[in-house]
Amino acid sequence: MRTSLSLGHLGAIVDGTHGNPAEVLGPHEVMHEGRTWLAIRAFLPETQQVWVVDQSHMTPRPMRRLHPAGFYEAICPCQSPTGPRKYKLQVADKKGNMTTIDDPYAFPTYFTDYDLYLLGQGRHYRSFDKLGAHQRVVEGVSGVNFAVWAPNACRVSVVGDFNQWDERRHALRSHFSNGLWEIFIPGLSEGHLYKFRIRTGSGEVIEKADPYAFQAEVPPKSASIVANLGQFQWSDKQWLDERSKFNYLERPVSIYEVHLGSWKRCGGEWYGYRELAHRLVEYCREMGFTHIELLPVSEHPFYGSWGYQPTAYFSVTGRYGSPEDFMYFVDYCHQNGIGVIVDWVPAHFPKDGHGLRRFDGTALYEHDDPRRGEHPDWGTMCFNYGRNEVHNFLISNALFWLDKYHIDGLRVDAVASMLYLDYSRQEGEWVPNQYGGRENLEAVSMLQEFNRVVHSQFPGVMTIAEESTAWGGVSRPTEDGGLGFSVKWNMGWMNDTLSYLRHEPVHRKYHHNELTFSILYAFTENFALPLSHDEVVHGKGSLIGQMPGDLWQKFANLRLLYSYMWTHPGKKLLFMGGEFGQWNEWNHEAQLQWELLQWRSHEGVKNLVADLNRLYCREPALYEQEFVYPGFEWIDCHNHEDSALIYLRRAKKSEDFLLICCNFTPVVRRDFPIGVPNAGWYDEIFNSDSEYYGGSNVGNHPGLIAEARGCHGRPHSIRMTLPPLAVVIFKPRPS
Repeated sequence: MRTSLSLGHLGAIVDGTHGNPAEVLGPHEVMHEGRTWLAIRAFLPETQQVWVVDQSHMTPRPMRRLHPAGFYEAICPCQSPTGPRKYKLQVADKKGNMTTIDDPYAFPTYFTDYDLYLLGQGRHYRSFDKLGAHQRVVEGVSGVNFAVWAPNACRVSVVGDFNQWDERRHALRSHFSNGLWEIFIPGLSEGHLYKFRIRTGSGEVIEKADPYAFQAEVPPKSASIVANLGQFQWSDKQWLDERSKFNYLERPVSIYEVHLGSWKRCGGEWYGYRELAHRLVEYCREMGFTHIELLPVSEHPFYGSWGYQPTAYFSVTGRYGSPEDFMYFVDYCHQNGIGVIVDWVPAHFPKDGHGLRRFDGTALYEHDDPRRGEHPDWGTMCFNYGRNEVHNFLISNALFWLDKYHIDGLRVDAVASMLYLDYSRQEGEWVPNQYGGRENLEAVSMLQEFNRVVHSQFPGVMTIAEESTAWGGVSRPTEDGGLGFSVKWNMGWMNDTLSYLRHEPVHRKYHHNELTFSILYAFTENFALPLSHDEVVHGKGSLIGQMPGDLWQKFANLRLLYSYMWTHPGKKLLFMGGEFGQWNEWNHEAQLQWELLQWRSHEGVKNLVADLNRLYCREPALYEQEFVYPGFEWIDCHNHEDSALIYLRRAKKSEDFLLICCNFTPVVRRDFPIGVPNAGWYDEIFNSDSEYYGGSNVGNHPGLIAEARGCHGRPHSIRMTLPPLAVVIFKPRPS
C-alpha cells in the first residue's frame, strides 16, 4: 500500500507552519502494490495547474491539486537513484501564463559530512563559503543556495523579491543535528533582496538579515542582497606576493586613519569607493603614509556609530558603493604601494531587530545572562566566545576580509572589553570564570585562535590590538602564552604624552616622568603609537586645540608632538585632519577643514608630517629596531629643569644611528652641550622649527662637528642651538 500524505502535513505546508517542508515537498519514494513509485509534491500558490515534465522524454504529467491554496502531487514511475531530480515543473498561473521551473526541493544538500563536522567543532574557517547566499550550478542548473544557522527555530523560510516575500514558498530544509537550514532555489542570480523569516520555539515569527550576507541594503533599509564576489579582476598579485615576504616588524609602518564618509565630500555628498581610491591614494603618496586604516566598513545601521556597531559582518557598507567598488579601492591602493587595514569589531554587536541579537528567538550569538551578554558602555551585546559556531562566525569573518578583499591588516577594536569579565562592571554585575578570576578565558582562546589562523593562512598580514590595559603578551606568540597579535596600540604612551603636552611649558619640568616612563616598557610589546579618532571626539577637541599657549605655541607644540612621536620607538598612526592641524573636533557629518591649508601655519604642519614620513621610511634607524632595546639609547633623560630629552635611534648596523634632541619649552637653548658616541661631522637632517613648517628657523644648519670633550658619559660632544618647542635630528657622516 502506498504511504499516504497526511492531512496534518499537507495543512502545515499550506499554513506555513511545517518545520521541515523538505520531508513533504519534492521527490519522495513511496510503495504501492509492492512497487516503488515516486511521489512528487509541490506547493505553488497563485497557480491553476502544474505538470511534471520528465526530462528523459519531456512528457508532461499533470499533477493532482490536493489543496486549493496550490498544493500538488504526482505519482510517477521510479527512475534510477539519480532519477528523482531529472524533472521540471511546468506551471500555469491564474492568468494562464506558462513557465517551466526547477523544483527547489529536488536538489541535494550543499554541505558535506566534513563541513558539518568542522562547523560543529568550530573549525570551519571558511564557513562563509557555505553559509549565507551562494550562486552555484547543480547538475547544470544555476541558482542560489541559502543556508543559515538557527538551531532553536521551529521553521525557517527565505523570503524576498523573488517570491513576493511569501514565507510558504521557500521554507528551508533542516539539518536537525547541526541547527543548519538550507535550500537551493533554481533560477536566482545576484541582486535579489532577501531575509530569513524564522518561527521561534514560542511561536513568534521574526525576520532577520542574513548573518553571512555578502551585501546589504543601505540603511535604513535592512534586507540582504545576493552578491557574487568572484567577478572582480584583481591586479595586485605582485603586491600580495611581496607582502607574504614582509617582516612588518622591521619595516616602516605609518598609518593614516580614515573615516570614508567625512574625509572629503562632494557638495555635501559622500564620495564613492572608486573616487576615494584616487583621491586618498594621491594624498597618501604625497604625505608619505604607508597604510590607510579604515574605520569599520561592515554595514552598520547607525551612521553615528562610525561603523563600530555592525550588523552585516560580511557586507561592505553600501553607502559608498558596491562590493566590487570596494575591491577597486583596495586594488588601486595596492597598485600604488599603499596597504589597507580595516577595523574589525568582534567585541560586541548592536540590538537592531534584523541583526544577530536573539537570532532564532534565543541567545544564539550572545550570552543569555546580561552579566555576560550585554555591554554596559555601548548598549550592545557581547559575543558568546564559548560557542563553536561563534568561533566559526568570527574567525571566518576575519579571514573573509583578507581573502575576498585582499586586506593587509585587521585592527581589532576594544580588545580589553573582551579580555575582562568585569570590564566596565561593578561588583555583582559580572560572573567570574571557572577559576574565580576576571579573565574571559573563552575570549582569550578565540583571540589566540584568530591570530594563529590569520598568520598561518595569510603571512605578511598584520593584526593590531586596541588594548588599553597591562595584559601581558598581547603581541607575543601564542605558543609562548601570548595572544599572538602583530602589534598593540600603546595607549599608555598616548595618554601620558598628551597629558604632558597639555601642561603649560613652565610646568612641564614637574611632569618629566610622563615622557620618560614609556621607554621602561617600550619593548615589552610590539607597540604602535596611536593618535586616533578617539582623541578628537566627545568633547576632547582637536589635537591642536588641546595644545597650550598662544597661536604660535599651539602650532609649535603640535609639530613637537609629531616629531617626538615619529622618533619614538613604535609604528605610527594618525587620524585624518591631524596632519594639517584641523581646529574643529572631528564631526562625522562633515568633511575635514581643507580650507585651512590656505594658511601657512596649517600648510607647515602638513609639510612636517610628510617630511617625517619620508624620513621614517628613509632611515633604517627609525624602523629596523622599533621593538628591541638595541634600537634605542638614552643620552640624557634626566634634564627635567630644561624639559629636554636627548636620545639615539639605532639601525641594525650599530654605526647607523640618529641623534634626537627635543626641547619641550619655548626657550631657545644656545651652546647646549650633548654627548655623542663618535667624533666627526653631524648633519642636521631635520628641524621641526624650520620656517618651511611654520617655525622660527632657529637651528644648526648645515650641521655641527663633534669635539673631543666628554659629556653625558660619552667621549665626544656637540654644542648646539636647541630651538624652542622643537625636535632636531642629527645624522653622523660616515668617516
